[in-house]
Amino acid sequence: MRKNILLIAFLLLPAVSFAQKNWTLRECVEYAIKHNLQIQKQEIANEQRKVDLNTAKNQRLPNLNGSVSESFSFGRAASPVDNSYVNNNSTNSSFGINTNIPIFTGFQITNNIALNKLNLKAAIEDLNKAKEDISVSVTSAFLQVLFNEELCKIATEQIALSKEQLARITRLEEVGKAAMAQVYEAKAALAQDELSSVQAENNRKLAILELTQLLELPSPEGFSVVSPEIEPDFAALTAPEEIYSMAIANKPAVLAAKYRLDGMDKSIKIAQGAYYPTLSFGAGLNTGYYTMSGIKSRSFGQQLNDNFNKYLGLSLSIPIFNRFDTRNKVRNARLQYNSQSLQLEESKKSLFKEIQQAYYNAVAAQAKFASSKTAVEANEESFKLMREKYENGKATSVEFSQVKMNLMKASSEQIQAKYDYIFRTKILEFYKGISLIQ
Repeated sequence: MRKNILLIAFLLLPAVSFAQKNWTLRECVEYAIKHNLQIQKQEIANEQRKVDLNTAKNQRLPNLNGSVSESFSFGRAASPVDNSYVNNNSTNSSFGINTNIPIFTGFQITNNIALNKLNLKAAIEDLNKAKEDISVSVTSAFLQVLFNEELCKIATEQIALSKEQLARITRLEEVGKAAMAQVYEAKAALAQDELSSVQAENNRKLAILELTQLLELPSPEGFSVVSPEIEPDFAALTAPEEIYSMAIANKPAVLAAKYRLDGMDKSIKIAQGAYYPTLSFGAGLNTGYYTMSGIKSRSFGQQLNDNFNKYLGLSLSIPIFNRFDTRNKVRNARLQYNSQSLQLEESKKSLFKEIQQAYYNAVAAQAKFASSKTAVEANEESFKLMREKYENGKATSVEFSQVKMNLMKASSEQIQAKYDYIFRTKILEFYKGISLIQ
């Protein structure tokens, strides 16, 4: 039993050590890219496209086939001696090897190779998009963890302040300078702050759980992040049109759609290739061995030598009528091209909409951060004045608690606006081709 427990502990040790380290944003993104299941599936799809390309290239090579056959004949058959028909049993063995080399196939092989190259490029861009998507998700979840950790700090500070006020009121009540009702009000305020702290801690744990699930970690226990020195710089934001002109040249979704559109053009040419005649070269070697009951046959080796033959030849196939099959395949290929063209335009429009939304979200976050900063400064001054009045008995505990809650709310909104602005500006940089984890 003890051995089993030690074995389980040993197996779980790597997972625990992973969770107990302090993770930076770069480490989170790189780990997620390496272990994300969707990315792994896309990598497999890339390998499949490479195999398809290799298969297409190999269509230029000659094939080589060997053949062996053995047949038995019973009953009336032509005699090899005088060509008369007699009842007899015979065996016939044949051996051969042949090859066929495509010379001209209506450019179908060439266009098929080009199509598979484009499919591979599109698959690579799909992989890049999957990596970008997980990077954005991890960055958003990482900043959410930082945001909730800041709220936990604020909640802890509020508890400390409430405890200080409770201790002060308790001392005043003991010397008869405060009513017992004020003590209970201070206790109620402390209990409310502790409840807020519990809620903030739960939100922090949920944010960590979401991040660890993105990282494909087995458990969030012991997981923590490194808080980077991130402060908004409020640099001038680049206009959406300018960002779009940069993004259109490097965003994987658009590039993949472009490659697939070019691939549809190759598909049309492949379908049209069936209109052309095809020319191939063939060659082969054949021999055989024959026996008949009642008749003495030459030796096996002698027959193989005597029956040995070689052949070379060209084969030309000219399509005349195939029930309009080629025509309809060309039509379908053109329809697919038109559909993919619309898909490309849709990808471009979707990209521009995303950039516009990111830009105006960043503008709104910038304005919200500026106003929340002003609100925090005003609430801090109000809190200082109310605290002095409360300590001097010129304000009630309800008034003091209200001002304290206003300060906490303003501080929370400022933190939220800070991380929201940081995330929005990172997204804009991301559309310009700048890495999220540089």
